[in-house]
Amino acid sequence: QVQLVESGGGSVQAGGSLRLSCGASGYIFYSSDCVGWFRQPPGKEREGVAIIGRYGTTYADSVKGRFTVSKDNAKNILYLQMNSLKPEDTAMYYCAAVRRAYCSFNTQDFEYWGQGTQVTVSS
Repeated sequence: QVQLVESGGGSVQAGGSLRLSCGASGYIFYSSDCVGWFRQPPGKEREGVAIIGRYGTTYADSVKGRFTVSKDNAKNILYLQMNSLKPEDTAMYYCAAVRRAYCSFNTQDFEYWGQGTQVTVSS
């Protein structure tokens, strides 16, 4: 049974930083997989933040230059380093994975999802 578990969320002031982690059980983050982070602000739809596919990394325009996604294959953990946080970054953050090389910010591209970790940024 595949389980993705996010951690590292919390409450910070604008300009602060957080690092989210996503650990996996029953699933290995192969280099050929698509993995990534999505978020769902209150009252809004889930949106893509950053994804790593076989052919590279993609960031949402709203987080470019502030967020960095990375993967530690040895530890089987996916990270999202978030710097210069803004109140509009407030959301539930989810990690996702699928055993395929290409993916997009379409949530239907992903098969496995974590339960989410809350990030709240105050002004």
